[in-house]
Amino acid sequence: MDLGLTEVQQMLKNSAREFLSQECPLTLVREMEEDARGYTDDLWRQVVGLGWTGLAFPEQYGGTGGDFMDLAVLLEETGRALMPGPLASTVVLGGLTVLDAGSGAQKQEVLTGVCAGETRMTLALTEPSATLEPSGVETTGTPDGDGFRLNGTKLFVPDAHAASLLLVAARTGEGGNDPEQGITVFLLDPATAGVTVRQLNSIASDRLCEITLDNVRAPANAVLGEAGQGWPIVQRAVQRAITAQCLQMVGGADAVLDMTVEYVKQRTQFGRPVGSFQAVQHHCSNMATDVEGSRHIAYQAAWRLSQDLNAGREVAMAKAWVSGAYQRVCSTAHQCHGAIGFTREHNLQLYTRRAKVQELSYGDAHFHKELALQHIDD
Repeated sequence: MDLGLTEVQQMLKNSAREFLSQECPLTLVREMEEDARGYTDDLWRQVVGLGWTGLAFPEQYGGTGGDFMDLAVLLEETGRALMPGPLASTVVLGGLTVLDAGSGAQKQEVLTGVCAGETRMTLALTEPSATLEPSGVETTGTPDGDGFRLNGTKLFVPDAHAASLLLVAARTGEGGNDPEQGITVFLLDPATAGVTVRQLNSIASDRLCEITLDNVRAPANAVLGEAGQGWPIVQRAVQRAITAQCLQMVGGADAVLDMTVEYVKQRTQFGRPVGSFQAVQHHCSNMATDVEGSRHIAYQAAWRLSQDLNAGREVAMAKAWVSGAYQRVCSTAHQCHGAIGFTREHNLQLYTRRAKVQELSYGDAHFHKELALQHIDD
């Protein structure tokens, strides 16, 4: 496995960083925390114009024919810049899942819209139990003529307030002793009668939502894949989502490292830069080690996903490690910055708040260590 970037990927990385530094400064991130939508139409149009929404999709749908590794490079840069907007939820949770399991007609309609930036998507999976296990899918899909009636509540759904199309996991049959059986994934318009979307408050101001489904009608052609056989679809989507979040955390941790190194070079104490003290140098060295280790383990998971290989172990290890590493990087950065790093006026807290939410999203480190243990002999 070669984790070095190709020439095209390096160009993508450089251009993305340059674009985001100009069009998505941290001042905009702060403004979007107070904005009801959390992103601007202008930034979204520019992102679409750069081809980012179509990066990982075949040319026949309006994409550029890239793969998940190409997308990984971009996701790291969006995490570094804390870019607001539904890019990851639309492409990773929505579009790639349809590319995996959709019918020819579904792919043509949905993916064409995603690549053009006209369709914004997300996946509604977790419920009040907050578990990622198949037993946590308790939303019901009751047969109704040639379709289904959906009832239940979904929590912590990213960017659902901005989505024009939802992927919803529901239980349409009894799984018996196997809770993976009987789960179906639906394509659902959030404007359908009975669908209610409400934004939740989060320490990261990251636009997580609650979706309530009250006797919502889903026609037969809304089923993604086969009815009752949706768990493998969900599982693959979650693996990609976890890896995407790890990549964004890597970008965030790298930004915190750069911010801290720059600060300790300039901040003087006792007549010399604080970066000249050995203890501070060791702090920065530990941060750099965590960032580089996180990058390698996250890209290993991304590479396996891009090659359609079994990535359960690598994804679990990546989430377990990167979650803790990002926390350590932010904690150490606060020690190096001192009191100023804890103020709302300083940019460090923007990353620290997101690091905490991302640590818990899609399962915490303990959950993923258990998953990694199950794959230890793979």
